[in-house]
Amino acid sequence: MNPPNYKIWQDWTANKSNLKGRLVLLMFRLARLIRHSHTILMILGLPYLILYRISIEWVLGIELPWNLEIGKGIHLYHGHSLVINDKSKIGANVILRHCTTIGSKILPNGIECAPEIGDNVDIGSNAVILGNIHIGNNAIIGAGAVVVKDVPKDAVVGGNPAKILYVRSTNVGSSVVE
Repeated sequence: MNPPNYKIWQDWTANKSNLKGRLVLLMFRLARLIRHSHTILMILGLPYLILYRISIEWVLGIELPWNLEIGKGIHLYHGHSLVINDKSKIGANVILRHCTTIGSKILPNGIECAPEIGDNVDIGSNAVILGNIHIGNNAIIGAGAVVVKDVPKDAVVGGNPAKILYVRSTNVGSSVVE
C-alpha cells in the first residue's frame, strides 16, 4: 500500500460551501494519517480512531474507511449512505454524492477485488459501482446507475445495468456511442 498523503487539508477547497463534507474529509485524512503512522502514534491516536468510526460511520452513516486510497480534492455532496469498500482506489477531484456504493466482488478463487476510479470522475447519487472494474478519467456516472463493467475515459454512463450513453470527445462536439 502506498503511504498516505499527509496533507490533511487537501479537500478543504473542493468543499468550500459544504461544512459537513469538509469535516468528514478532514476527519478521514487525520484518521488515515494516524492509522498509517508509527506504532506509538497509532496507539496514542486509538481514541481518535474509535471516535472517527463512531461519528462518521454510526452517526452520519458514511463508510469511508481509513485504509481507502483516495486522491486530493474529493468533493463530498451530502454524504448520507455513502459506502466505499476499503480496497477501492479513488483518484483526485472525484465528486461523490449521497447513497453511493462502491463495493467489492469476491471472485471464484476467493480474491476480493474492488473498483478503481480515475481522476475527475463525477458520480451521481444512488450509483452502485461493483467489482474488479476501472472507471476512466473524466467519466460521469449517472444517478442510479449500476456499474459492473469498465467505463472508458470521458464516457457518460447511466441505467441498470449501466450502458455508455456517449463519449465526450476532446475535439469540438461529442461522439455518440451505440
